[in-house]
Amino acid sequence: MMINRQFETTVRQKLQHIPAVVLLGPRQVGKTTLARILAKDWPSGAVYLDLERPADRLKLEDADSYLRAQQGKLVILDEIHRAPGVFEVLRGIIDDNRQAGQRAGQFLLLGSAALDLMRQSSETLAGRAAYVDMAPINTAEAASAGIPPNTLWLRGGFPDSLLAADDTQSLDWRRDFIRSYLERDVPMFAPRLPAETIGRLWTMLAQNQGSVLNQARIASALGVANPTIDRYIDLLVDLQLVRRLQPWSGNLGKRLVKSPKVYVRDSGLLHGLLALETLDDLLGHPVCGLSFEGFCIDNLIQAAGSQRVPHFYRTQVGAEIDLVLGRGGQPEMAIEIKRSMTPSPEKGFAIACDDLQITQRYVVYPGTESFPLRHGAQAIGLGELMALLSQ
Repeated sequence: MMINRQFETTVRQKLQHIPAVVLLGPRQVGKTTLARILAKDWPSGAVYLDLERPADRLKLEDADSYLRAQQGKLVILDEIHRAPGVFEVLRGIIDDNRQAGQRAGQFLLLGSAALDLMRQSSETLAGRAAYVDMAPINTAEAASAGIPPNTLWLRGGFPDSLLAADDTQSLDWRRDFIRSYLERDVPMFAPRLPAETIGRLWTMLAQNQGSVLNQARIASALGVANPTIDRYIDLLVDLQLVRRLQPWSGNLGKRLVKSPKVYVRDSGLLHGLLALETLDDLLGHPVCGLSFEGFCIDNLIQAAGSQRVPHFYRTQVGAEIDLVLGRGGQPEMAIEIKRSMTPSPEKGFAIACDDLQITQRYVVYPGTESFPLRHGAQAIGLGELMALLSQ
């Protein structure tokens, strides 16, 4: 099954007027598939290089000559972190093309986000490249392909996991994916901590899904220094495997929680880390509610786009909002998430909304009907709220 990705339109539009597009996302999320779709019907032809293949890397030994010889074609460089030195060459070619009046896209660069690489690319290609973060398949994309929401929630949005023949094969794929990251990718980007320790860290984050981060406790449990934990959570965030949701802060005269919440971003990876194979396994596990919360939050943030900034809100006395979306430093929308067909917002949610003077109040639940609730809130399905945010 081929699932149409919303990112295809975004990348096509950016390539119409920006010299280079950098498409970032975890391995196996669909970046290469999307790039090949673009290459297949690119009007002037395309060249695809996989820089994990020695033969393709050899072509870039004289990168300047090779890339200039592809003038007019779409040049796709996959696994760009394997050849970070090419950014300097790209800058020169792009600048020469601009002087010749060519400003549309010629380069599509694919890679897993890596702190040093992206810092280097953003400095070298400043004003010459656009960045697109490609997330796993979301609820809207799955629905368009006829995939039930519970299947997406259980298996997550990585295509090979989502489209596996059965739940057992899906879980096996996710276990292999996790092992590959621990043994290959994480050491490549940050080799100072053993893969086993990173695996324990990732599992601890899964066991504490949606909890306020306590780095000191995690560091003590793993027997490593607090700054080390900070660096490795930074790496997992940068690789788009973990989300660090920051608390909303403002001068309200309230005692607010100041530490971020942490979520394993893809629900399927969360369930893989906790060895949850079937929907029954998930529904009977203590992580069920927080898994659904993280699943909804990731989908909603994706739908909200870059113009809205996500936070959570919690006071020391228990007033709380799962997700606050705002613009320009002003909170606009409060979202509570309930894994119940009879959702009811807590009093603490109403107090928190009053604190922030938010009138748009939604409670996301597993159903599809919208109806009013107490405290000025409205029950709404995840897909419906995503569509509202995308308008």
